[in-house]
Amino acid sequence: MDNEPLNYQAAGVGIDRGDEVVSRIRPWVEKTRRPEQLGGIGGFGGLFQLDTGRYRQPVLVSGTDGVGTKLALAQSLGIHHTIGIDAVAMCVNDILVSGAEPLFFLDYLATGRLEPAVAEAIVSGVATGCCQAGCALVGGETAEMPGFYRPGEYDIAGFAVGVAEKEELIDGATIAPGDRLIGLASSGAHSNGFSLTRKIVAERTGLALTDRVSEFGCSVGEELLRPTRIYVKTVLELLARSRSGRGARIKGMCHITGGGLLANPNRVLPPGLDIHLDWGSWPVPPVFEWLRRQGDIPLAEMLRVYNMGIGFGLFVSAGEAERLRADLAGLAEASWVIGTVTPGSGQVRFQE
Repeated sequence: MDNEPLNYQAAGVGIDRGDEVVSRIRPWVEKTRRPEQLGGIGGFGGLFQLDTGRYRQPVLVSGTDGVGTKLALAQSLGIHHTIGIDAVAMCVNDILVSGAEPLFFLDYLATGRLEPAVAEAIVSGVATGCCQAGCALVGGETAEMPGFYRPGEYDIAGFAVGVAEKEELIDGATIAPGDRLIGLASSGAHSNGFSLTRKIVAERTGLALTDRVSEFGCSVGEELLRPTRIYVKTVLELLARSRSGRGARIKGMCHITGGGLLANPNRVLPPGLDIHLDWGSWPVPPVFEWLRRQGDIPLAEMLRVYNMGIGFGLFVSAGEAERLRADLAGLAEASWVIGTVTPGSGQVRFQE
């Protein structure tokens, strides 16, 4: 038996590596700073002073999420600088559905062995996502867990907090038959369906992640690692126009996340309503047609797994649909009328 004294380093945890990571990420974190933020990174808690003068009845809206098995692709390819954007997007797009402005974000990064350059790349993506969402990265946690994660493996999750005026919360309560669902374009697969995607690529295509696909104009891995779009600034501008009377009144919103187009738009419907999805009313990105073909997947399954090119949805009355689309066009945002609200039982229905 070896009786030499042990330390944390011998157990696989490098305190010095952790200190280096903090030093590397500090400049990235500073890029996300908001005026309400107090202090900096390194404390036991992130401090954020809510500007109560801006609100009569502020409501805090929170959300948490991870990136899922999309991480396996990033780790296989050694591409780490976009996965943090995904972590932010999955959280802020969720709280945006209520009409909340994201205020701050915290991340959790766990790995078997902390590699400072990899950690910096990941957090640089988190910072980029926070800048896109206009929120501050007020803190987080980096955990080194030797023996729990295999070499090169890591996981990242996040937590976002936003604020909305109570009387301006968007909850879908006024959605009625005849209203239209306006879809905003996704950037691709976003961060959902990757267990199926990875199975298709590994077992059906015969391709490596580095192989180029002409339909994509890039490699398989580059296409699948496109970061999730963040819709915050576009939607907050639309809501500001709506409140001032300069834009269409948005009745409800939906983030097309896990469950795809068949299990997200209906989450904001009042009882007794369906959505008739007008399949074919928007251009489907080539990646989805490619996955469908390679995996021989029925359309219904595709629609309940993937976003199929629509990352976010807005409900408006029929008479204001084109007004909203004109506002979106002015913000350089492509949109389509993708569905109509009908009487029903809370389903999203479609006909191929």
